[in-house]
Amino acid sequence: MNLLEIKKLKKYFPIKSGVFSRTVNQIKAVDEVDLNIGKGTTLGLVGESGCGKSTLGKTIIKLLNPTEGQIIFENTDITDFDTSTIRPLRKNMQMIFQNPYGSLNPRMNVESLVTEGMEIHNLHNKGERRDVAIDLLEKVGLPKYSLNQYPHEFSGGQRQRIAIARALAVKPSFIVCDEPVSALDVSIQAQIVNLLLSLQNEFNLTYLFISHDLRVVKHISNIVAVMYLGKIVEIATSDEIYKNPLHPYTKILISAIPDIKKEKVNRKIVISGDVPNPIDPPSGCSFHPRCPIAEEKCRITTPELTNKGSNHRAACHLV
Repeated sequence: MNLLEIKKLKKYFPIKSGVFSRTVNQIKAVDEVDLNIGKGTTLGLVGESGCGKSTLGKTIIKLLNPTEGQIIFENTDITDFDTSTIRPLRKNMQMIFQNPYGSLNPRMNVESLVTEGMEIHNLHNKGERRDVAIDLLEKVGLPKYSLNQYPHEFSGGQRQRIAIARALAVKPSFIVCDEPVSALDVSIQAQIVNLLLSLQNEFNLTYLFISHDLRVVKHISNIVAVMYLGKIVEIATSDEIYKNPLHPYTKILISAIPDIKKEKVNRKIVISGDVPNPIDPPSGCSFHPRCPIAEEKCRITTPELTNKGSNHRAACHLV
């Protein structure tokens, strides 16, 4: 059963110019994305910086309004919900941001940070909120006395634990994890990922886990979607996509993962250039200017995301 369905979702940002601020072009940050996320599962979204991952996450939970397409959450089409209509659903959709140093208000103590959402959504009375906050801090591995402390008194990993407790406080069913471990030390990353897995099992949570680190995504995800220049170019189960990557871009990303267990190091596939400008994306396949095997048809015709067997889909003419 799908908790979330995304159909042909687009998010374009207008570029305005002139005295009358006319729209002269658009940044195609998210371009016709289709995704389904099953209840209680994790979909890992990977790709280079600037490919639209974070914009997609924010659009899904309506922090940004979509340009076109559909967002169906728990069998309800929320695409056109305005601020007042979406507000009651906010408690079901939460987000853990990338930077634990910037996502917490430095003027609020931990108790205020964790209980703020409960107060907004009228959950529990004041005494009960404090008890819930204490229980959540224990679940994320922080002591009770942390309630009276402020964000600057904690390390990066501890701040991210506070952010996780804050997200859980309103009992959400869906959480967008936007690069939640990228700003942390490697040893702390493992702790936070394992914590997220433990909480998912306990509360039957559904995650959209956004990251550029394929090692982390492999560990936490059931399904992996690879994004490039606003589009999904490959999607499959975690095991399938790592064992049998089909799209050249996916192969390049996976080849860059170091594997200390193997005696021989995998040959890294070199990728040239940067992600093209989303204001003026390339014709045909958007990856063709950097693809080592591109042919003439790749420059002319845009490939569709089609099934290549075993629910493994890829957008490539040459697969």
